[in-house]
Amino acid sequence: MAVQEIFTGLPWWVKWIAVPAIAIVVFGGLIISVLAFVIGVLFKVLIFVALVGGLIYVVRKFTASSSSSRGDW
Repeated sequence: MAVQEIFTGLPWWVKWIAVPAIAIVVFGGLIISVLAFVIGVLFKVLIFVALVGGLIYVVRKFTASSSSSRGDW
């Protein structure tokens, strides 16, 4: 028995409004949890990339200034 056979003869609003609404009610907490986890991971990756980029910038700036001052000795 295919899904199409189950929905045959039902009004359009059952397929396009009632069934998705029931799915959101039943699985809403799970969907929100998954979205929160994905957004949290993406935010942490963004923070990590920003911190590593800042560290590389500071190290390169410091080593460039210290190597130019070594030539003054």
